[in-house]
Amino acid sequence: MTDEERKRITRLVRHWVVPAIGCTEPICVALATAKAANLLGARVARVKARLSANILKNAMGVGIPGTGMVGLPIAIALGAQMGDAEKGLEVLKGVTAEDVAAGQQFIAEGRIDISLAEDTTEKLYVEISVSDDEGHEATAVIQREHTHFVLLRRDEETLLDQRADTAAQQGEACHESCASCPELTFAKVFEYATTTPLEEISFINDAAKLNEDASRRSLEGNYGHRLGKALTRPLGRGIMGESIFSHILSSTSLACDARMAGAMIPVMSNSGSGNQGICATNPVTVFARENHNTEEELTRALMLSHLTAIYIKLHLGTLSALCGCVVASTGSSCGITYLMGGTYRQVTYAVQNMIANLTGMICDGAKPSCALKLTSGVSTAVLSAMLAMQDEHVTSVEGIIDDDVDQSIRNLVSIGADAMTETDRCVMQIMTSKKHEATP
Repeated sequence: MTDEERKRITRLVRHWVVPAIGCTEPICVALATAKAANLLGARVARVKARLSANILKNAMGVGIPGTGMVGLPIAIALGAQMGDAEKGLEVLKGVTAEDVAAGQQFIAEGRIDISLAEDTTEKLYVEISVSDDEGHEATAVIQREHTHFVLLRRDEETLLDQRADTAAQQGEACHESCASCPELTFAKVFEYATTTPLEEISFINDAAKLNEDASRRSLEGNYGHRLGKALTRPLGRGIMGESIFSHILSSTSLACDARMAGAMIPVMSNSGSGNQGICATNPVTVFARENHNTEEELTRALMLSHLTAIYIKLHLGTLSALCGCVVASTGSSCGITYLMGGTYRQVTYAVQNMIANLTGMICDGAKPSCALKLTSGVSTAVLSAMLAMQDEHVTSVEGIIDDDVDQSIRNLVSIGADAMTETDRCVMQIMTSKKHEATP
């Protein structure tokens, strides 16, 4: 691997592994709203939001940090009134009780209109138009990535328009269509994580600090379905025992419980998802600590985990019908296998085992019960690593697995990005036709 390749991969990881507060879909909408409000330069009187189905799906049932409320309206109201677009996915950082009260009033006055953008095939599409009482209007559009603006306009003045460029890339993986992105294979992922000078990749340790802190802080409250707390209580320990395995499950679910409930607790995200960041980080960090691995081994395992998740998501897309824990826990399984002393071959076995097991787990939106899915994913990650270390792996005569690990990943992507499209539509239909009120 050349120095230039390493630099490009480093830039890729730094782009996709960033801090975030709250679920990234409603926060992405808040970000676009804040940007449009900034362009307007006046008090926002009305907001029109046109959103892709996947954005709607992932924003319907999740808590908004610092509000005690669920869903898009309060995220939009806060984005319009106090959001700081310069903070990216931390756009609502610093929200106060007074801000929430003002946001609730904004909603009660009927100033927000939310609709499905039926004319786009993009799975991540956010179009926000804000206006004031003088008739001025500003528009901001985010597409493909949670912080990627493709259109900025104030009244008749277009400040940015990259829609044509983005449309030309539609359906293409980032690393295949973007000249600045490296062309990855799983072998390159492993080589980068295990051979790059330590000082060049030590930034990944920030993920461990942030996401483990999220787990600890989660114990201070009662968040979501409290799965993490259930695993740490006497009953949970009595059933699961005191082990590396049980500690991995509790650390992961605690952080997810807090995040999905809307706690004002930042996490390090991966590929636009805080849950994926948690899933790629906490299992690796807990295993390394309790297995007495060195700091260097932890750093390299974290990088292997996060870069594996990024590699798969570059093909799969930022949002899909496939639950992100399938991807992120595959990364953590690789990291754990490496910490167990696994070779490249054994790490590829871990990938094969993961794909053979979890493929097909649906994404039915961001919500408190995501903690259950993450815990299923990371438990499978440990089992897959254990089998891999014994040279046991699912072979090409079984299901969708291929002898070539990259082809197995492509098979996973084919199912998640293409074959499950109808599943995604069915999930949306079910979610939007339910009659009862959603609960926080």
